[in-house]
Amino acid sequence: MKEKHREGLLEEKRLFFPPTGFSSKAIIQNPEIHELGQNQTKFWDEQGKRLDWFKPWDTVLEWKHPFAKWYVGGKLNAAYNCLDRHLEGARRNKAALIFEGELGDRRVLTYQDLQREVSQFANVLKSLGVIKGDRVTIYMPMIPEAAIAMLACARIGAPHSVVFGGFSAEALKDRIQDAQSKIVVTSEGAIVEERVSL
Repeated sequence: MKEKHREGLLEEKRLFFPPTGFSSKAIIQNPEIHELGQNQTKFWDEQGKRLDWFKPWDTVLEWKHPFAKWYVGGKLNAAYNCLDRHLEGARRNKAALIFEGELGDRRVLTYQDLQREVSQFANVLKSLGVIKGDRVTIYMPMIPEAAIAMLACARIGAPHSVVFGGFSAEALKDRIQDAQSKIVVTSEGAIVEERVSL
């Protein structure tokens, strides 16, 4: 296949419009949002201002093909933006995480509850010697503690890697070693629901 022919396959000129009534149910009704999205730098500059920054950025986008750097010079913390900034006012008592388990168990954590749990686990990680830049592997079922572990890693600046529970022991070992994880966060067990197809 010639290169010219292959490039032609990547061009798509057809337009697909949503079904009648679909647009009227859209969350964003303002057509200016779409127009703003045409200018990526302006759009993401506006979106970035919605977060709390410890240090504001100098440049929204630095694009040196194929590499892009966003919010160059800026400094923020994902855990702070997910939790701490919501602790001022009434939102601290609103649900931040709603969990329903396989057995019907239910747990609701408010922003305040979740922030406390994340801070405690961040301190556990630090007590185990995890510092900014250390990698942490998370091997857990879909339970609140998995999100708590992820946010705790973000709080202290430790990148995390989530590994899928269906991997073999060998595949897990390879991923943990490749990531050069300092520790692995896991649970003592998980509920597995067996489904039979007829």
